[in-house]
Amino acid sequence: QVQLVESGGGLVQAGDSLRLSCAASGRTLSRYHMGWFRQAPGKGREFVAAIRWSDGNTAHADSVKGRFTISKDNAKSTVYLQMNDLRPEDTAVYYCAADLSRLVIVTTRAAVWGQGTQVTVSS
Repeated sequence: QVQLVESGGGLVQAGDSLRLSCAASGRTLSRYHMGWFRQAPGKGREFVAAIRWSDGNTAHADSVKGRFTISKDNAKSTVYLQMNDLRPEDTAVYYCAADLSRLVIVTTRAAVWGQGTQVTVSS
């Protein structure tokens, strides 16, 4: 079973950048798809970005394309979310997720979730 621990959240101003990290542990990480989701106050959890461990293939939600980038470091078993040009509407709890299915990882039905890290963007 994969375990995930997020870090890197914080309070920033609009236009700033932030990088979130998701440290993953487990013996079969290469089989997994990894994703980032976010949940703003009073809203549902939404897909942000995903990456496949095996080849680094990525996908990003339209709302973050051009501003956010998902990446991975195999040696550190860590997935990152680089967030640039942050906006107040990006304020949310950001969650890392893992699933064996490339179809499921872009949904909220992913099998494994981290505890979340808060990102707050002030205007």
